[in-house]
Amino acid sequence: MLKILGKASSINVRKVLWTCAELNLSFEQEDWGSGFKSTQTPAFLTLNPNGLVPVLRDGDFVLWESNSIIRYLASRYNGSHLYPTDPMVRAGIDQWMDWQATELNRSWSYAFLNLVRQSTTHQAADETTRSIETWTRHMRILNGQLTATGAYIAGTRFSLADIPIALSVNRWFGTPFDRPHFAAVSHYFDRLNDRPAFLDYCKNGLP
Repeated sequence: MLKILGKASSINVRKVLWTCAELNLSFEQEDWGSGFKSTQTPAFLTLNPNGLVPVLRDGDFVLWESNSIIRYLASRYNGSHLYPTDPMVRAGIDQWMDWQATELNRSWSYAFLNLVRQSTTHQAADETTRSIETWTRHMRILNGQLTATGAYIAGTRFSLADIPIALSVNRWFGTPFDRPHFAAVSHYFDRLNDRPAFLDYCKNGLP
């Protein structure tokens, strides 16, 4: 059975849990991270030298990095409906997943840590303002893409790209600041309500 190491409140762990649900995969989940088992122990660092969650164990195979994990799961466990094998279609999905990890997530990090986590090391007003401005610019890009597709991130069908990006959109709506209204983003988030796994692992009250 698949084993997922990482606390269920982690946005990156929730990517993996959501993907497993979409693929109807059974798994065991263990709470690791802040407030639970330490990820800085030698045993955990052997699995992931970065000391971060999630970590996937599939038998003797060990994998870390959340986007890599969900790509692996879709590729290994009959997930072509989420991650098609056509190179051009897959590249479009990968593009948005990589954008989420390298651009979108970095933009909201400081503002989220200040306004939601209330981190004592993230209280600079100018840095928070800059984070919100950058975050808003990236959400405008996302709104444009969703306006163009009229449905989901990478096209007219739900795909693997929607899992990490919807979790970031959930943070957009869950962070307390005066945000602009992006109609396509709002319609997209409402559209996802039809997916039980979205309700379980994204729109579940956790930021």
